[in-house]
Amino acid sequence: MAIDHAVFVVFGASGDLAKKKTFPALFGLYRQDELPKTTKIFGYARSKLTNEEFHDKFRSNLKLLNDSQQPKIDQFLGITEYFNGSYDDPEAYKRLELAIQQFEKSQSIATPNRIYYLALPPSVFATVAANLKKYNHNGKVKLIVEKPFGHDLPSAKELQAQLAPLFSEDELFRIDHYLGKELVKNLLVLRFGNEIFNASWNKNHIQSIQISFKEPFGTEGRGGYFDSIGIIRDVIQNHLLQVLTLLTMERPTNFKPESIRDEKVKVLKAFAPIDQNDILVGQYVASRDGSKPGYLDDSTVNPDSKCITYAAIGLKIENERWDGVPIVVRAGKALNESKVEVRIQFKQVAKGVFNSIQKNELVLRIQPKPAVYLKLNSKIPGLSNKFSITDLDLTYGSRYNDFWIPEAYESLIRDALHDEHSNFVRDDELELSWGLFTPLLNYLEGPNAPTPLGYHYGDRGVPGLEQFLAKHGYEIQDRDAYQWPVTRPDILEKI
Repeated sequence: MAIDHAVFVVFGASGDLAKKKTFPALFGLYRQDELPKTTKIFGYARSKLTNEEFHDKFRSNLKLLNDSQQPKIDQFLGITEYFNGSYDDPEAYKRLELAIQQFEKSQSIATPNRIYYLALPPSVFATVAANLKKYNHNGKVKLIVEKPFGHDLPSAKELQAQLAPLFSEDELFRIDHYLGKELVKNLLVLRFGNEIFNASWNKNHIQSIQISFKEPFGTEGRGGYFDSIGIIRDVIQNHLLQVLTLLTMERPTNFKPESIRDEKVKVLKAFAPIDQNDILVGQYVASRDGSKPGYLDDSTVNPDSKCITYAAIGLKIENERWDGVPIVVRAGKALNESKVEVRIQFKQVAKGVFNSIQKNELVLRIQPKPAVYLKLNSKIPGLSNKFSITDLDLTYGSRYNDFWIPEAYESLIRDALHDEHSNFVRDDELELSWGLFTPLLNYLEGPNAPTPLGYHYGDRGVPGLEQFLAKHGYEIQDRDAYQWPVTRPDILEKI
């Protein structure tokens, strides 16, 4: 059923997240006519700003696909209004409710449809939610909350206990923006819609799985904030684990949100406890040429900090499909490049005629430049009997260059608008994910915490990474055997 009206209220509207992600995403949907025809957007924050000052905060982040869309910016700003108030002031919520009601009355809206977006730290979630529940008088309500959903298992349970009496699970949307990325949303179709993958997606054919996240920058003056979080909370416990559950879950009975989330929960229950000895952790130091500072060089960081800026963690799933398949999730800051990808390496074919042949590998590059490519062995064309690794390549930028592919936040806000919960984290899923990682976090932050290995800003990873991956079944392919584009005939004699 078409949605013909909506009111959005973005709390934390003057902050960085709202400026860089939330309002640009709302504009992207507006630009593509994906918002209801009657829409009003309120930005709510403590800062005292005029409407013009508020618009100037995010105007430069609004993206146009072509010059003909230029009028859309002024039209979008025309439906966007700033509202000043503290997060614990009942009078401010009363004034907000009155402003919303006046808009709805002016548009003859009989049944309100309101989406409250909390671009705020979790410490104020309960305060804002309680006031919204008290002063929101009627209509359909949805509450979108940003990560982090707690700091560990006890705090996540406490946060849930505060929100559950106020908003039902159907009204709550816990947003993890990785679930809105196009290639992540494509995982279920790639897996279950292609028999070539579906039939081989198990321990009989797959040698190893690894998911890697690399950032080419450090904390850049935000070390004081990062010091209390670390790379595991920041990336692994949420983003990478969400990708892994989609990779390893069983086929849902249908594509309804609860069917998909049921299967994610089932596979999470099959994860073995994390072995504290099966990890590789690091903290970056200054770059080799001295041009980039180390983590401890940040004046906002405790000089004795053991905060983890790089982690590689071995995981095991103890069920019929995955028992014995080694899995590695790894993430780090201040590395040599920006990249997030999945690598699924298949087992070696039978020996004999193919003694030196390479293993097949499926690579899912989530960012940048989303792509899916499968490394295959192929005979080099012509008279040669030599073979080499080549690709079956689906690069989104080449194959879908005329498509509008929504940004992650655009996709997820639209999902929330349409009551599509598939790509949001359910309460039991959240509890299981924290239950998996909290013992490891307690160890890494406890009195017997290991000293993280030093790696230089700009390195590929921490010392010992290749050996760690090899221990977990991943074989780095012979780079000389990988030739793309295909070898030219005039140099075949040299092979």
